[in-house]
Amino acid sequence: MNPLMQMLWILAGAAVLMLVLWFVQRRLKDAGIVDVGWAAGLGAAAVFCALTGPGDPARRIIIGAMGAIWGFRLASHLLFDRVLSGPEDGRYQMMRERFGDRVQPIFLAFFLGQGLLVALLAAPFALASQDARSGPAILDFVGLGVWAAGWIGETIADRQLKRFKRNPENKGKVCDVGLWRYSRHPNYFFEWTMWLGYATVATLAPWGWLAWTAPALMLLFILKLTGIPPTEARAIRSRGEAYRRYQRTTSAFFPWFPKDDPQSTSTEENSR
Repeated sequence: MNPLMQMLWILAGAAVLMLVLWFVQRRLKDAGIVDVGWAAGLGAAAVFCALTGPGDPARRIIIGAMGAIWGFRLASHLLFDRVLSGPEDGRYQMMRERFGDRVQPIFLAFFLGQGLLVALLAAPFALASQDARSGPAILDFVGLGVWAAGWIGETIADRQLKRFKRNPENKGKVCDVGLWRYSRHPNYFFEWTMWLGYATVATLAPWGWLAWTAPALMLLFILKLTGIPPTEARAIRSRGEAYRRYQRTTSAFFPWFPKDDPQSTSTEENSR
């Protein structure tokens, strides 16, 4: 199956999945289920491409396994640690507050948009599955290594945040321990790193350069749209000055050493 047909089938499957999940969220009153469907849909897309692509079998196994392990782990984490064990994600609570009775049509458009995003982000899986070069080759191993680093980092970040939240002494506090000391969103950073791995594996396939649109699109959504901006708006609402201080001292995305709070320094100097 050629990559265009693969992506059309993925689009159709993702649209049906998201429509079903839209009805589910109406019953659960938790739109966070869309994130579970998005991650699971991409995991399934990777497996589908690996099974239907005409490329080298070893490369198809690599790209299919990478996508499936990431997608289904993330879907499981979101389902059990977010949707089934807590209140609705603050991003969707804010949408309900903002749009009121009009929110369901907006949610429907949002859910279907996430289905379209699944198809677009499946480009590295589809392209890698077309690559007939004998594999695995050097770029396959490089991509696998980059992906593995991202998977390990995201897994550690999720566990550290989960452990922090479960400690009753940390209620209302900002998680700034472990990887969260060096980035306000290490889970997003390492998730993006995995997309660099997918694109690397697909690079030498026919039209392989198109695979790099996936990590570019992911970076756009994380930095400007559905990732960091709404997450931090909610954090400021719930934690106020403590989170603003965290913003001033800690890198938003790329891990880096924390810096001194300039406002605290200014306050100390004025008090002398």
